[in-house]
Amino acid sequence: MLVLSAQDVREALPMAEAIAAMKRAYAALAAGRAEMPLRAQLPVAPHEAVSLFMPAFVQDEAGDALAVKVVSVFPHNVDKGLPLIHAAVLVLEAETGRPLTLLEGGTLTAIRTGAGAGAATDLLARPNSHVAAIFGAGVQARTQLEAVCTVRPIEKVWVYDPNPERAAAFAAEMPGQGMITQDVQTAVSPQQAVAQADIICAATTSLTPVFADADLLPGVHINAVGSYLPQMQEIPAATVARALVVVDSREASLAETGDLIQPINAGLFTADHIHAELGELLLGVRPGRADAAQITYFKSVGVAVQDAMAAQLALTRARHLGLGQQVNW
Repeated sequence: MLVLSAQDVREALPMAEAIAAMKRAYAALAAGRAEMPLRAQLPVAPHEAVSLFMPAFVQDEAGDALAVKVVSVFPHNVDKGLPLIHAAVLVLEAETGRPLTLLEGGTLTAIRTGAGAGAATDLLARPNSHVAAIFGAGVQARTQLEAVCTVRPIEKVWVYDPNPERAAAFAAEMPGQGMITQDVQTAVSPQQAVAQADIICAATTSLTPVFADADLLPGVHINAVGSYLPQMQEIPAATVARALVVVDSREASLAETGDLIQPINAGLFTADHIHAELGELLLGVRPGRADAAQITYFKSVGVAVQDAMAAQLALTRARHLGLGQQVNW
């Protein structure tokens, strides 16, 4: 079996190719060419943490993908100098079920989550989007920025994090990486971050909205990837209520994210307010942005088809590039 480290995964998953793989994953899900049960959540109450189990099978023209990811989110890890997320992905041979590859899943999760937002940005953001605002300064925020800059000509980036040191480190590290602009600035407030933003990415663990609806420009596109539990809410309910809402999975989003569950429970709108799954836009069965002034909002809770397709791509490229270590199984 092939074992791929975090560095191997980074080399095997360039962002542009990962975005293309996520488009195929979302399209397969919407077309009924994927099997993906809701992820099982295992609370780890003493540590205010959760472990998630995410299997998927995807039928794809480039080769079927079968994989399972185990991802653990431990909020107090940051205080210990450890990553918020630890994960592993096991790729199985679709024809036989034979274990093929074990991948470091934290890196894969960050790349595929960023790539999913990149796919949504490519479909929904205005083509002339030049300014991005990033909320959060962790690993997920970094791949969000990379993905957005891969699909749009971003010239200026504002980053906001409640921890100014984390934001400063992000602003020092990210300029010039790949297709990222050299102009990455820290914002002293959420209002400053969004004041000129054409694209906003929220990648936080916040329980309350990270910016105010009144501060948004017309036509902004929003990617929200942090809220994965009903009690978590990154985006103001008023923003979601007036936006064109696109999700990765209706079923998963309505079961998991407070960005939708809380406004629905408050009676601001119903589940029918979800305009489409991203895969429906890719298949052409639902329209996307209607005009330049429309606010568009992509909510991703993360779905297992993303992991399966990203892991399959990583395996294919790792074999080609000679990455990883072979171990007896």
